[in-house]
Amino acid sequence: MKELWFFDESRFGTHSNIGHGWFKKGSRSPIPIRLGYENFYLYSALHSQTGEHFSLILPKVNTQCMNIFLKELNKHIGGREIILAMDGAAWHKSGDLETPENISNLIQPAYSPELNPVERVWLHIKGGVLKNKLYETLDELENRLCSFLRELKDDEVKNMCNYKFI
Repeated sequence: MKELWFFDESRFGTHSNIGHGWFKKGSRSPIPIRLGYENFYLYSALHSQTGEHFSLILPKVNTQCMNIFLKELNKHIGGREIILAMDGAAWHKSGDLETPENISNLIQPAYSPELNPVERVWLHIKGGVLKNKLYETLDELENRLCSFLRELKDDEVKNMCNYKFI
């Protein structure tokens, strides 16, 4: 029986992400910010029923990087048969996409991020890694992101997805 997995990618960069906070009335926020355009992408797939997840940091969003992700995901799942639901980005539907035989791609309807539970995980990750934080270098951000992902438990992912299948 095939497992249903969900996939998406998200940009992470050194540009500051300011969130809400409590500050003394009339004072300015003491949170430093940094403007910048250096970034990388986090490719992530998850099984919403079990919380099992797999992520890979790659420099771009394109067919070549997608092929790398699919190859590494296949190693992670150990040849199990899965359906990988994702949005309709051009590199997800490319004729040059090298999808392993045990992975079937399912393109979700356009403009429907609410159908993809990875979006909920992005909110959690970005809240813990980016919100009100200042990173001087991409390496510093990447190291923090990797630490956060290593600490992310399957049960946490499962609870974030909160999907009940009958």
